[in-house]
Amino acid sequence: MILTAKWRQWLPYMGVAAVMAYCLAPFYWMLVSSLRRSTDIFSTSLFPHPVSFENYRAVFSPSQGFSRALLNSLIVAGVTTVLSLLLATFTAYAMARLEFRFKRLILTLIIATSMFPVVSIVVPLLKLFTDIGWINTYQAMIVPSMSFTLPLAVWNLTTFFRQMPDELEHAAMVDGCTRGQAFRRIIVPLAAPGIFTTAIITFIAAWNEFLIALSMTNKPGMQTATVAISKFSGATTYQTPYGSQMAAGVLVTVPLVIMVLVFQRRIVAGLTAGAAK
Repeated sequence: MILTAKWRQWLPYMGVAAVMAYCLAPFYWMLVSSLRRSTDIFSTSLFPHPVSFENYRAVFSPSQGFSRALLNSLIVAGVTTVLSLLLATFTAYAMARLEFRFKRLILTLIIATSMFPVVSIVVPLLKLFTDIGWINTYQAMIVPSMSFTLPLAVWNLTTFFRQMPDELEHAAMVDGCTRGQAFRRIIVPLAAPGIFTTAIITFIAAWNEFLIALSMTNKPGMQTATVAISKFSGATTYQTPYGSQMAAGVLVTVPLVIMVLVFQRRIVAGLTAGAAK
């Protein structure tokens, strides 16, 4: 009985450890493979021996153009996040606070748009952007990316605004604020945790986008990091540079991991907290 009780006590921790191992194992293997020499890339050892940084040097070689690709990803994901948050904040506030006809239908349509597969909109947009000369431009990647980041942001912020009591705005309006001033001075500062959380989720979604960036660009100088990784070339035509791809995957993933670790408290606060502080 005592042994059974101890096992039950440790079962939750064992479950968490198993989930963490399952989630982190691919990243660990990618990191280990990126530190192997090209001749050892198919080794099955759990640790690289000897440790080599030749794959990272190959990633940043001028022929790969990966530095420019990282900058393009940062620009596209950053602008997409800012625009999505700006539009989603006003839309979510209207959905949570204002009463008007067809509000439920509009919110349903906003969510429904995020359920369409990206491939279904790529071909029409490719034809449209070709006609207006947007191919190989940032806006050709930013505007389509907002088709899935904006509904996500609206949904998250609508839920958050609904948790905030109406008395906050009523008290501000009694003190002489208009509804717009109450929104700007009271609601937005209190909603900062939710907005911050939504910003991180939106940025990650835009950073990881692949199909739109692949379809809308054909110049190496405009490709994002995810597209550049898929087009890495080896020493010969038929060689796949697994080591370089692993190293590039680590470089793309690490900033997101660091961002989540640094701001994890804000993320949790944004997902769980309302305005009652």
